[in-house]
Amino acid sequence: MSFNFRRFQLNSLRAPWTLFKKELLRFWRVSFQTVAAPVMTALLYLLIFSHVLEAHVQVYPGVGYTAFLIPGLMMMSLLQNAFANSSSSLIQSKVMGNIVFLLLTPLSYLELFLAFLAASIIRGLVVGLSIYLVAMLFIDLPITHPWLILAFAVLGSGLLGAFGVIAGIWAEKFDQMAAFQNFIIMPLTFLSGVFYSIHSLPPFWQQVSHLNPFFYMIDGFRYGFFGKGDIAPEISLSVVAISFFTISWLTLSLLKSGYKLRG
Repeated sequence: MSFNFRRFQLNSLRAPWTLFKKELLRFWRVSFQTVAAPVMTALLYLLIFSHVLEAHVQVYPGVGYTAFLIPGLMMMSLLQNAFANSSSSLIQSKVMGNIVFLLLTPLSYLELFLAFLAASIIRGLVVGLSIYLVAMLFIDLPITHPWLILAFAVLGSGLLGAFGVIAGIWAEKFDQMAAFQNFIIMPLTFLSGVFYSIHSLPPFWQQVSHLNPFFYMIDGFRYGFFGKGDIAPEISLSVVAISFFTISWLTLSLLKSGYKLRG
């Protein structure tokens, strides 16, 4: 009997592909909540902050405050929604008791991780792109380094998607999951330079900002649009890549051990 390598490949990919599609459909079927709502929130931030500060703040020469603000809002929403996609899926399965059906599948821990990760990246990119398209109705935003924009968007959403898996594994109730969002994700996002340049901060707080990985994601992403940033994009990309692989390794270790997933 001859061995059909192509059929073996298709069969081996069917299970993770099915989980990936399920995760995509899960957020897309409620796109009014998962996509439209973040876009509306970002638009409100844009309208309020740009109206108040456009005439008074200029961070980079030749770049208006509204233009400066848009990439920050895009990345902020992208990160938050990538985290929400994987974390909400796992906590819902655990609370509803159907996590057992996922664990009984022939999926390996690596396939589980890749399916959740890919779906989180897609949701993050969809939200970020939607905000960009809506923002273009108000201002023409330049794109200087498109590959940098894509690299930071994919790595950033992947990092938060992996962290969302960790949060979903650890949390046992919805309020524990909310604690991750309210006391970790939200503060790190708002204190990362979304609304300001860290050079406007006192020296001590500038140093503190350099300890925040979200700062490197947002500054590098913004550099892709304007070719200007608070730090060299090579440094930002290195920090984000190292953070992504570190969090991914930790996530894979937890999935492999079955921590808080297998009784």
